[in-house]
Amino acid sequence: MLRIHFTGLDLARVRIAARPDALWESVLSFHRLRDKQGAAVYGQWRGETRARLNGETRLLATLVPSRGYFPDFLTPPEGVLGLEPAIEALRETPVRRLQRDLSLLGTLRSRPGWGDSLADGDSTALGRLIGALRSYHRAAVAPYWPHIRARIEADRAARGRALLDGGADQLLASLPTTMRWRPPVLEADYPVDRDLYLGGRGLLLQPSFFCRRTPVTYHDRDLTPVLVYPVQHTAELGPAVPLNATDADVNSLGKLVGHTRSAVLQTIGNGCTTSELARRVGVSAASASQHASVLREAGLVVTLRHGNAVLHTLTPLGAALLRGGAAAVPDLPELSNAAATARADEVPAAPATTGTGR
Repeated sequence: MLRIHFTGLDLARVRIAARPDALWESVLSFHRLRDKQGAAVYGQWRGETRARLNGETRLLATLVPSRGYFPDFLTPPEGVLGLEPAIEALRETPVRRLQRDLSLLGTLRSRPGWGDSLADGDSTALGRLIGALRSYHRAAVAPYWPHIRARIEADRAARGRALLDGGADQLLASLPTTMRWRPPVLEADYPVDRDLYLGGRGLLLQPSFFCRRTPVTYHDRDLTPVLVYPVQHTAELGPAVPLNATDADVNSLGKLVGHTRSAVLQTIGNGCTTSELARRVGVSAASASQHASVLREAGLVVTLRHGNAVLHTLTPLGAALLRGGAAAVPDLPELSNAAATARADEVPAAPATTGTGR
């Protein structure tokens, strides 16, 4: 079990990542590529990704084992800014840190032959690693980025609403069931037993598409604290309708307001801006705005200005209508392209006894 100890200052410094982290998603997806769990979500993705890979896994497997420790330097904080900023940060990793992380990796398993050169900061070895990461990201993560981003934005909206409703206390209590907020400690199912004292530094909550069941954090307690946790997938929210469903397959809500508009209503369920709505539903910004206007005029949606954007949320009537038809709302059209991942996750199961274990 992981126990994260908060002070009052830490609660004031809890924040939610604004977007997916390119390298956390890459490294965690490499775990998903090799395990056989979560086939409903990751099965199609595994097949498509393996067909695009060209030897990158052999190099990465030496640094990212199927379970247990992998070096902290592989996931720098700049990952939330995109792949290239993350790669540049990785390239600038101090030699002392490379040596420390790879030394720890070496105490647990046999280190790759080129590991000594990498630990010394050799530019050729580091370039080889960066090339493998770039190539792997291009094959395994980049084609699915819009879907990954949409899922994380939806999770962020849910956490943000919890924060607005009840502060940091309710935010932490709203996290997935593998984590339990027992003030002042956040407990999480974890492959190893450890305590993390935040000491006033706060905590970055990083939702992840490829994180599964148990959260992940840095091994080095001196690094800026981050907790990477899994987002919910479709099956946890209700059964999905196949994308090739006929008129006889769709639900009553779709028949009432139209299939696209029912998807719009479902997407607005946790609150979103017009641009987020357009991206998640797979329509233009103008179309998203028009659908939201119709729903607003019907008393189902309320729109408020939020900075330079507008935020759409459900009225009580809209929420009641959505609950009445939520069991079979069609999955969002974002999954309709060839790069879509799977349509539903497995039903949540008991926490695994092995895992990343940082």
